[in-house]
Amino acid sequence: MPRSRSNGNFIDKTFSIVANILLRIIPTTSGEKEAFTYYRDGMSAQSEGNYAEALQNYYEAMRLEIDPYDRSYILYNIGLIHTRNGEHTKALEYYFRALERNPFLPQAFNNMAVICHYRGEQAIRQGDSEIAEAWFDQAAEYWKQAIALTPGNYSQAYNWVKLKKPFE
Repeated sequence: MPRSRSNGNFIDKTFSIVANILLRIIPTTSGEKEAFTYYRDGMSAQSEGNYAEALQNYYEAMRLEIDPYDRSYILYNIGLIHTRNGEHTKALEYYFRALERNPFLPQAFNNMAVICHYRGEQAIRQGDSEIAEAWFDQAAEYWKQAIALTPGNYSQAYNWVKLKKPFE
């Protein structure tokens, strides 16, 4: 039985019901429907902290999904899991891949900036201010891109960037 049918969470059940109705109404191929089912099951597993299961579902959705926009969200979610697991290099790779398919994902730019900022802080703790500065510069660039896409969001990042490097 697919995860989406067995999940006990009210919100997940509601989402599944609405998604199933939409899948019946909207003209889609069987491959697209199957890809969405894997994506939905991946989101459900991810929300419950079952990251290995979520990744399996996302990889299967990637195998089936052909739409670049939809693939960008699958890649973004894979990046989230790698971020959560502390695999920052892999996370950055998946965020880059998501942005190649959909350059309008401010949350991907934000997450990339957070990783770069974290690495800058690590470099400071290791006494390497030159490397820290490079990471902080990269974080500022990613936050500028996130802010440009969604003005008014990421206010803490905006303030940090403004203090670090005023907008040109």
